Amino acid sequence: MIEPHAPAPPGCPPPRSAPGDSIGPARLPVRPGTGRFLVLAGVFVCAACGLVYELELVALASYLMGDSVTQASVVLSVMVFAMGIGSLGAKRLRPLAAAGFGAVEAALALVGGCSAMALYAVFAWTGDWGGMWANGPRCLLVAFSLATGLLIGAEVPLLMELIQRIRRQDAGGAVADLSAADYVGALVGGLAFPFLLLPFLGQLTGALLTGAVNAVVGGALVLGLFRRDLTRRARWLLLLGNALVLTILATAAVLVDDFERAARQAVYGGDVRVALRTGVQEVVLTGGTHGRPLALFLDGRLRVSERDELRYHEALVHPAMNGPHARVLILGGGDGLAAREVLRHPGVERVDVVELDAEVVRLARTDPALSALNEHAFGDPRVHVRTEDAFGRLRGATPAAYDVVVSDLPDPRITASTKLYSQEFYGLARRVLAPGGRLVVHTGPVASGPRVHWTVEATLRAAGLRTAPYGTGGRRTASDAGPDRAPADRSRAPRDWRFVLAARTDPRLGLDPDGPRPGVLTEASLAAGERAARGTRIAGLSASTLVHPRY
Repeated sequence: MIEPHAPAPPGCPPPRSAPGDSIGPARLPVRPGTGRFLVLAGVFVCAACGLVYELELVALASYLMGDSVTQASVVLSVMVFAMGIGSLGAKRLRPLAAAGFGAVEAALALVGGCSAMALYAVFAWTGDWGGMWANGPRCLLVAFSLATGLLIGAEVPLLMELIQRIRRQDAGGAVADLSAADYVGALVGGLAFPFLLLPFLGQLTGALLTGAVNAVVGGALVLGLFRRDLTRRARWLLLLGNALVLTILATAAVLVDDFERAARQAVYGGDVRVALRTGVQEVVLTGGTHGRPLALFLDGRLRVSERDELRYHEALVHPAMNGPHARVLILGGGDGLAAREVLRHPGVERVDVVELDAEVVRLARTDPALSALNEHAFGDPRVHVRTEDAFGRLRGATPAAYDVVVSDLPDPRITASTKLYSQEFYGLARRVLAPGGRLVVHTGPVASGPRVHWTVEATLRAAGLRTAPYGTGGRRTASDAGPDRAPADRSRAPRDWRFVLAARTDPRLGLDPDGPRPGVLTEASLAAGERAARGTRIAGLSASTLVHPRY
């Protein structure tokens, strides 16, 4: 180990000092051992904050844009690339390591702390991510990932320089110490985000608090431990810079509730009645009073629109009820609307509803507008609700337990739902079907393209089922685009859906002659929907599996 105060070798000039910072031993107000411990503690906290910023960007992008695999890949790959560039760039700051580290942490606190609010603002006030503004928000996501990665990458070379000035040691030992503190901090940040910050503070406040902690720790480390290595001007600039960053973060935290309300109005319209974040998703109810149509949004995606939900749910349920239907399993359907249609058929003895989010079921039971729309289906003694994962429920179900299985699940292109459209999932569904039983699957709106629909159909066939694809649709009317329609509802409400009816033998697509007469669906419209669906067939598609999703 090289002594910190060893003289320069003969023939070598003494190290030059730079304005505001010294490349020689640090002049600490504490003992070197204590100073080294404080630097490693700062590394620990900064690493935790850095990982929270990464996870925050991934979570918010997945919520706003969907497809969490793609969003995580974009954010993490851009960020890791930027960290490498940031490390190279920080080499020029080594003579000014203390001042440079202080400036980097202040900038990182501002960028990382405000990133979630900025992204959500762009989403709320520029419209749907999939619309004409799609490239702008995605570029903003990449820009924040790039900026955050550059600043995180710049930390390590500067911290290495600072810790070496306290007590010079071999490079391998210094890297090992810094890496240990960095990785342990990343572990703490990675666990704190899903278990503390997200459930108790939410995405916006959690990011702002993380930025404040980052600014305080970075500023305190430089201004407290390395203040003697800074010029008077550098100390004042860092102090004012950190004070400005903390002021911005604190102001944003005070205004975050008002900001969320304004953003929510921009996204969902001015008639939001219920907005809550459950352990599973964000649930928003709009309308349902004063003649305004009810709409249910889950994670920003329209799931129920009172104007056209009858067309969807009749097409989903009634063709599957054409046959034995004493025992029915509904996967999803926590809004109670699929159960409503099932209960209209005579001969139904038991309906099991498997819904992952208990809060959606609670709203379906207690919200006046939603419970009226589902005709209080969950109050029927034949209906039994289970709050669990649909995949797990099928794995634990008794073979041949159901005559009908209704899959009323989110779009297969949403990464969290992809496993529920896999060959393995349909193999489990086939196992629980009684002889003559039928499975119906919602494959998404026509707007998602025929490939998604026919991939689901190919996956069902790969699971040993025969299929009958069909669809239903309608056109917008003038009233649909009226002023009482929420902005998000106008832009994102699907008007045409696709389904697949499946069974062990060729299923007959039709309506139960002894069942109720649907309000919208007819034999003629069902036949037309079958012809329209078959006209879009794409042959040769492979089945989607758990290890190779194809949506």
